[in-house]
Amino acid sequence: MPAEEAPVSIDATVYGEAVALVTVAGELDVETAPELHDRLADQIRGGRRHLLLDLSAVPFMDSSGINALLKAHDTAGRAGGGVCLVSPAPVVQRVLDLTGVSLAIPSVADVDTALAHVGEGTVPY
Repeated sequence: MPAEEAPVSIDATVYGEAVALVTVAGELDVETAPELHDRLADQIRGGRRHLLLDLSAVPFMDSSGINALLKAHDTAGRAGGGVCLVSPAPVVQRVLDLTGVSLAIPSVADVDTALAHVGEGTVPY
């Protein structure tokens, strides 16, 4: 019997003391969003107030995923930082646009652009 594949993969890469790139692969839904929320909260508690979320490998996101993003945005904002989405898959970007989330949480095309904004102090949030 093959091992069951994890429904979502969440990896973090820390850049300096205040920035974390969190790469998400898989669906963000009621089952997986709590894990994302916990992982993002851990990053903020660890001093990373700028969260860059690579959503390029997320083929689906429901309201639970949106809620996890908004909570992280709020918590990071209170810590003096924010959240920036990196290359959301087109279907995810459409959900963000339709729900108005893209007005609160900006997106950029790639990781290098997001890191450049953070390094220049011109993070787009």
